[in-house]
Amino acid sequence: MNSPKPALVTARGARRLPRIPLLLLCAAYLLPGLVGRDPWRHADVTAFGQMIAIAEGRTPWWGPMLGGVPADTALLPHWLGAAFILAGQGWMDAAFAARLPFALLLALTLALTWYTTFHLARTDAAQPVPFAFGGEASPVDYARAVADGAVLALMATLGLLQLGHETTPELGQLCAMTLYLYALAAAPSRPLLSRAAVLAALPLLAGSGAPSMAMAAGLAGLLVCALSRYAQVRAFTVWVAVAMAAAALLAMAMGAWRWRSHGLGLDDLASLARQWLWFLWPVWPLALWTLWRWRRQLSHRHISVPLVGATVALAANVAMGGSDRALMLGLPGMAVLAAFALPTLKRSAAAAIDWFSMCFFTLCAITIWVIYAAMQTGTPAKPAANVAKLAPGFEAPFSAIALAAALAGTLAWVWLVRWRTGRHREALWKSLVLPAGGVALCWLLLMTLWLPLLDYARSPRALVQRVAALVPPQACIAGPTLAPSTVAALEHFGRWRVDARQEALTGPCGYLLQVSKQRPMPLAAPGWVLVGEVKRPTDRDEITQVLRRASP
Repeated sequence: MNSPKPALVTARGARRLPRIPLLLLCAAYLLPGLVGRDPWRHADVTAFGQMIAIAEGRTPWWGPMLGGVPADTALLPHWLGAAFILAGQGWMDAAFAARLPFALLLALTLALTWYTTFHLARTDAAQPVPFAFGGEASPVDYARAVADGAVLALMATLGLLQLGHETTPELGQLCAMTLYLYALAAAPSRPLLSRAAVLAALPLLAGSGAPSMAMAAGLAGLLVCALSRYAQVRAFTVWVAVAMAAAALLAMAMGAWRWRSHGLGLDDLASLARQWLWFLWPVWPLALWTLWRWRRQLSHRHISVPLVGATVALAANVAMGGSDRALMLGLPGMAVLAAFALPTLKRSAAAAIDWFSMCFFTLCAITIWVIYAAMQTGTPAKPAANVAKLAPGFEAPFSAIALAAALAGTLAWVWLVRWRTGRHREALWKSLVLPAGGVALCWLLLMTLWLPLLDYARSPRALVQRVAALVPPQACIAGPTLAPSTVAALEHFGRWRVDARQEALTGPCGYLLQVSKQRPMPLAAPGWVLVGEVKRPTDRDEITQVLRRASP
């Protein structure tokens, strides 16, 4: 008779990942990009603009604004960034100070993912089948090995790579969702800690700008707890309900209730499928394999708890028109599901993952190094010409520290590939070492060798400097059609007072900025005289018109 448990794990297979290599891998993933760059365009600079406006007293804490327009309602992450900016005034760069707590949130997310998986893997239903003559993995060793795999799976996901390193409220939402999964996972074994975690998680999720997802996750958690076989977990429903009530009250107090549904048409389904394929890689095939191999245990906690985070995020992604930031909140749950595929993974599947990761990330690393050499020496000539064409005016500086870090990361990758291609077949987490290491390597190379180029292309500083040639210091700029990211850049980098309200054209501002991609450019607004047109060095289409109010 076949056992309902699909996992067969030996004691040697359940050995844990050595802690020093794991910590070094996490450091290579977390630290690059913290220093040496500006806030980047769009969401990154928008969030930073609100944080520094709060810290400098240019806007109130309870109702932050950009250009006189009410900004994002995700107050808790903005308060966190503003508090770190205030704490670092005088001795720490403001952008680094704002970025630091979000790096800590990402580190906390990795740690919570580990502990969530550890608690779930220790449940009876998740344990591997015992052998007739002994030699199977002990429950604790097995749980540690699976938890190591979950952390590697989370770091290997492509969708977390950029969004997880931004200074945006969604990182607070990600940490809060992972804390909620931890609370559900630890309910039977850590009653006091799990209650404190759930009472913090859902209000933090709502206060970080996702009250609807907090309610949806709470409802799904209530269902999981009510159907649990553990009496302690069934009693946990009361604490989930209290946390939901606290989250709803906090969202009402902060004015965070906003319906962001955009809906999807049939034409959008193909785009959505492509997004899921790359954003959730490589955890989605492993998660599907888990659901198939553990299909007889779908109601058990090690499957149902991570499904809470995954299904809520997938549903929000669809409801919000394919929002990648909503989809990011499902990555911890998907990583936990992927980890439970490891004890059941066939050797051929593991080899395929290894070979794909080795070839793909080695090719990416070679490409990064070749283009870096072209930027520094002009050889090869074609990549150097492409860089000069895409980023006109860019001059690549040389940094010995960045080069040394990139060389160290590359040598570590060579060692890792050599180790993995050797005879190391026992450990459960072995199949995710190369995907996680490859992602960390590419991120490290990009944030060292390519950082000046990426900062030149994505920072709004160059645009502001060109506007400054046409607008005097301390001037007032009207920008009723400007994006919030542009308003934040003008206020921070240019130190201008910006009026982005709809009635700004009739206000006291002497200058007007309007952005367009149309050719020819639209006529200037009545009563305004065109001073000049500027654009970012790396943008071929978007043009910013600078106008001055006509003399009466």
